[in-house]
Amino acid sequence: MSAAALRATLPLFDAVAGAPVAGAPGDADPPVAGTVADPVAGGPRDRRWLPERVLVTADALAEPFGRAMVARCEALGVPVEALRGNRLGGLARAGDARATARAAKRTLALVAAPPGQLTLAPIPPSADWQFHLAQGCPAHCQYCYLAGSLPGAPVVRAYANLPAILANLPAYVSGDAARPTSFEASCYTDPLAIEHLTGSLDLTIRWFGTRTDMAGAHLRWTSKFTTPALVAPLLALPHGGRTRVRASVNADGVARRYESATAPVAARLAGLARLAEAGYPVGLVIAPIVLDEGWEPAYARLLDDAAAALPAGCDLTVELITHRFTPGSRDVLRGWYPNSALEMEPAQRTEKRGKFGAVKYVYARDAMRAARAWFARGIAERLPGARILYWT
Repeated sequence: MSAAALRATLPLFDAVAGAPVAGAPGDADPPVAGTVADPVAGGPRDRRWLPERVLVTADALAEPFGRAMVARCEALGVPVEALRGNRLGGLARAGDARATARAAKRTLALVAAPPGQLTLAPIPPSADWQFHLAQGCPAHCQYCYLAGSLPGAPVVRAYANLPAILANLPAYVSGDAARPTSFEASCYTDPLAIEHLTGSLDLTIRWFGTRTDMAGAHLRWTSKFTTPALVAPLLALPHGGRTRVRASVNADGVARRYESATAPVAARLAGLARLAEAGYPVGLVIAPIVLDEGWEPAYARLLDDAAAALPAGCDLTVELITHRFTPGSRDVLRGWYPNSALEMEPAQRTEKRGKFGAVKYVYARDAMRAARAWFARGIAERLPGARILYWT
């Protein structure tokens, strides 16, 4: 699919919402970055994820943006199977959770988000509201926060009715430039991991950056794939400073042991630095913080590496999330990754209940208090301009 053809999908957003656009792309603009023809340079771990197959439902194929995603996939040589209806079948392998998960994470499904997703839900402390470009992630993180939260096999589902999803957002904007309404787009997916197949981030960043009815809004998303090669198509987009990109990072040993099929942490930091240089507000999501033996020097090295990689004076935030699990997620993850060495023993944790009675297991109070103080000091010393948004 050519850059011109991909750019032709952009007015879809304006047709759906009927609202004015400031600085919309025109014929004099350079080609849209991030088309399937763009080279992706770098080492073998910079390669883009390519699913073994792509399933497209009937409703998705009826959407112009869905057909644009199909064209992207076909241009990359990925087999695309058009389904007669909207059900995804044949993915489960009874009695074998590990095989089911592996097969599912090799599959991309292009689907239409259900109408219920147009009713947004708040997501404190991350953002005011959450909305979804996709559901599922091709990475294999042994602590995956989506395990037990999403029903069925962990197929990566990208939403073909994205124009309708975005057209719904202005109704939720209640802020202004001084205190913008924040929208989180990566609760259920890693959007950069699939961007070359979908183009969803490109269009969403443009939406937030150019529309006058989104001037009081701020887009947020995070990724474990912010390498220099994979962020390159985003650098010249008209983001208008309204998109904060965060790299999900961890101590190197934690990432190597428990974050399979992701980018190296050093590459994530290098790509985040390029985004900061391109004027994006940026952030570090240090998650999950694993308080195992030797965690202090390991996370000290991470903070040192971040300080060395990021440009001085950049608009930087930090989010700190300790490792936790629920009984349901523990069972799912043990099925997906039966040989994992990640500690998930309720007897070694403190039970915490949510306001609706849901149980999760977190580190003991004294350990949490000490770790929180340690990170506060370490960040103040190494990243003095950073704002810590929350600790959980």
